[in-house]
Amino acid sequence: MHTFVRLSTTDPRSRDLLDEYFAERAVGFEGGDYIVTHPDPARFVDPDGAFVVLLDGDTPVGCGGVRALSPTRFEIKHVFLRPAARGAGWGRRLLETLESEARALGARELVLDTNATLAAAGGLYRSSGYVEIEPYNTNPNANHWYGKKLTDSPR
Repeated sequence: MHTFVRLSTTDPRSRDLLDEYFAERAVGFEGGDYIVTHPDPARFVDPDGAFVVLLDGDTPVGCGGVRALSPTRFEIKHVFLRPAARGAGWGRRLLETLESEARALGARELVLDTNATLAAAGGLYRSSGYVEIEPYNTNPNANHWYGKKLTDSPR
């Protein structure tokens, strides 16, 4: 059974997923060296954000977070699924869960950055209503930026 749970980014289950995420990104990264930046735990706790882990039974298989950039603008970060969890719709469910978390924290707009090498992620974002926007940060790992206005209810 799959469940989503809020955890600290310092929880060992979160940390293991984040380490895998960063390692996978570094291997497939094009355009220089991938720069690893571990999340500041304080940015991913209520009322400033949330970090969610997807469990398959007791096994962590995915994660992602939202953090406030302003009272109503939140950023989605570190969306990751282990390879065995991919292709079954869990990425979309994870994204919807992150949107719900952000909405509950007061978000009216979501933004995110990504890299063209993550084609499946870009497809997921576009099919979930995200549109390309001007860069809102200087993340050296990013070459695409997306945004989405939130409504009071999920899509």
